[in-house]
Amino acid sequence: MKDHEIQLQVNRETVHILVSPNLTLMDMLRDQLGLTGTKNGCDMGDCGSCTVLANGKPQLSCMALAAEFDGGDIVTIEGLAHEGLLTPMQDAIHRHVAAQCGFCTPGIVIKLRALLAENSNPNDAAIQEALGSNICRCTGYTKILSAVQEVIRGGAERKSVVGDDP
Repeated sequence: MKDHEIQLQVNRETVHILVSPNLTLMDMLRDQLGLTGTKNGCDMGDCGSCTVLANGKPQLSCMALAAEFDGGDIVTIEGLAHEGLLTPMQDAIHRHVAAQCGFCTPGIVIKLRALLAENSNPNDAAIQEALGSNICRCTGYTKILSAVQEVIRGGAERKSVVGDDP
């Protein structure tokens, strides 16, 4: 199989990259672009840790081929923070200690970002449904729900991450 060049936007930057036809989006992001916030949890689309925004929609990057996104727009967890500031969701998750090991957190934050873009005031059932494909073995989801509810109420503030361990 022959590699070919694709062009796409990744975290607001235009990228030209050679990809093989069988390269997953996750492997391209992690191995070729060094965006390791996208986690490889299962390689089967079961855990949600690899979720990114692809053309504005949540996408399991371990189940998608990079070549499919030629001309597309990808946002990873690294692309959410802007100018050293956490998003309100990232800040709320941090303050509510809604992440323990943190492995699932990037996929969860991306999924919540997509949910709130479609529905600015989801109830707990809608939040739980949106996170149904994201597995967290540490938190039990209660603190995640509390963080989301705070963001919905507008109580989360943007915070600098300089010197912090997000």
